[in-house]
Amino acid sequence: MRDLVNMERIEKRFPGVHALKGVGFDLRAGEVHALMGENGAGKSTLMKILSGVYQPDSGRILVEGREVMFGSPRAAQDHGIGIIHQELALMKDLTVAQNIFIGREPRLSFGRIDEARQNREARELFAALNIDIDPRRPVDGLSIARQQMVEIAKALSARSKVLIMDEPTAALTDGEIGELFAMIEKLKSEGVGIVYISHKMDEIKRISDRVTVMRDGEYVGTVEAQDTPISRIIEMMVGRALSDEAVVVPDLTRAETALEVIDLNRGREIRTVSFSLRKGEILGFAGLMGAGRTEVARAIFGADPRESGDILVRGHKADIRSPADAVKAGIGYLSEDRKHFGLALGMNVADNIALASLPAFANGVGRLDDGRMHRVARDFIARLGIRTPSEHQEVRLLSGGNQQKVVIAKWLLRDCDILIFDEPTRGIDIGAKSEIYRLLADLAADGKAIIVISSELPEVLRVSHRIAVMCEGQLTGFLPGGADTTQEQIMQLATDRSGLRQATRQEETA
Repeated sequence: MRDLVNMERIEKRFPGVHALKGVGFDLRAGEVHALMGENGAGKSTLMKILSGVYQPDSGRILVEGREVMFGSPRAAQDHGIGIIHQELALMKDLTVAQNIFIGREPRLSFGRIDEARQNREARELFAALNIDIDPRRPVDGLSIARQQMVEIAKALSARSKVLIMDEPTAALTDGEIGELFAMIEKLKSEGVGIVYISHKMDEIKRISDRVTVMRDGEYVGTVEAQDTPISRIIEMMVGRALSDEAVVVPDLTRAETALEVIDLNRGREIRTVSFSLRKGEILGFAGLMGAGRTEVARAIFGADPRESGDILVRGHKADIRSPADAVKAGIGYLSEDRKHFGLALGMNVADNIALASLPAFANGVGRLDDGRMHRVARDFIARLGIRTPSEHQEVRLLSGGNQQKVVIAKWLLRDCDILIFDEPTRGIDIGAKSEIYRLLADLAADGKAIIVISSELPEVLRVSHRIAVMCEGQLTGFLPGGADTTQEQIMQLATDRSGLRQATRQEETA
């Protein structure tokens, strides 16, 4: 296979940060080349240089053997390089075809846009990709997976020979991932080279030809995807072997019940859900997308109203009608979308940690005691191992794993006894995942009652003392944590639509 891209000895510095240190990377025609590394390893910076967002301080880039220097993203596009960001950049009020050809619209006389030709060419693009999307539809009505396919068509309409995909499956269902992978295989067969950035090891093994690993702004190595064990790739990423031991399930028979949910209902999203949670327990919630796991968590936290059902905290009925009521009852909720619902990205680490406990820092004259806030923040930075230059650092500049630790610190400072973690490691690299798992175990050992909602079955099995499985708004069963439970057992309960039943509290404790 011929080389499409060669990046040689790429250097990039930002104020106070040496982001890339002589990094090399190459991409061949008709291959998927995975680019991996922990958050902060330099992957995004390298790809922003390839796509013209940044310019390197030194080094050189060759596209099909010719040295180039991109002064802008448009210059990179003109050389056949397209990038599909994790956060899609489509204009939701425009049609599919209008998004694909925006800025390059076919014109009639007097400068009018030729809508008929635009729709026809969009339809031809989709036909070539084996995609059935009406180019006249508004983008806002499409699923995330379909929007992603529009982004791919948009890049290919500009005759892209290179596609950079950044975490393309983060918001997709298993079926949608299958569609995306089928499209990737078709693009490979046509000679398109694909740079694939993902933290999901199973995807890397399934779709990639080669894997390049970066760490701390440096090139670590390139290996053949199919010939290299996952454990070796992880070791290259983090610089050490990570333990993947099964969770040790403690004896909680005498532990106090921290939370009890009885006959919780909310339309078809939550149907007569009942369960209990003990102090020191990690209860995992598993199920397919749309099973109702997040909806249960939001109802318990008061973020969404419940139609009926009772919530008991430490044996007493709690009247939870809002998140403020839940916090007063000692419940903290770490949303799956931490950037929108868990953090104030423009504020610093200290301010974010104090957000849920501001009255505790009032100095009596209507002002906050900044000095004490910063001392407390430094204590949590040390306790949780938050990697940040200082508590003054803006949260938006931290990696995903460290942002998650800031959210955890916020709820620990509020002294919540019950913590709900919704997709706690989404968008977090493998090394930071291991740290979050260890932190969850430490919190449970300290007596915190924890619910973990995760779409990753290995993660549910890795952290849970007990597993609740949901399907179409109902609890279909409970499984023990530990090495004896398998992914197949979870999936059997998660897909048993024919015999949906309400798991009783007697079944739960059996």
